[in-house]
Amino acid sequence: VQLVESGGGLVQPGGSLRLSCAASGFRFDDYTIGWFRQAPGKEREGISCIDSSRNYTHYADPVMGRFTISEDNAKKVVYLQMNSLKPEDTAVYYCAATLLGYNTGCYFAYEYDYWGRGTQVTVSS
Repeated sequence: VQLVESGGGLVQPGGSLRLSCAASGFRFDDYTIGWFRQAPGKEREGISCIDSSRNYTHYADPVMGRFTISEDNAKKVVYLQMNSLKPEDTAVYYCAATLLGYNTGCYFAYEYDYWGRGTQVTVSS
């Protein structure tokens, strides 16, 4: 089982990035994929998730209206389009997979079985 994030980098405030999470080694369609982030000195926080089999997506308040999650089942890739980036979005971003389905939220990290190694996003002028 493997999750690999990519697409991070340095961007100016107001800019955009698209993160990718490539999955392999498990039945992708059966899983909810979540995006989490961890800034220096802070706890890991969940920011978005997607379960395409149930047509379910969710966004945490800090990213609502700025980030968009999507999934390409054929390629087994989940994307996180991040627009209007702010310095407080600076963090290591992780994707994770869980067999659980959700009706609201999806942000308890302990519920996720598989994790990627993360990709750094830095928002700075």
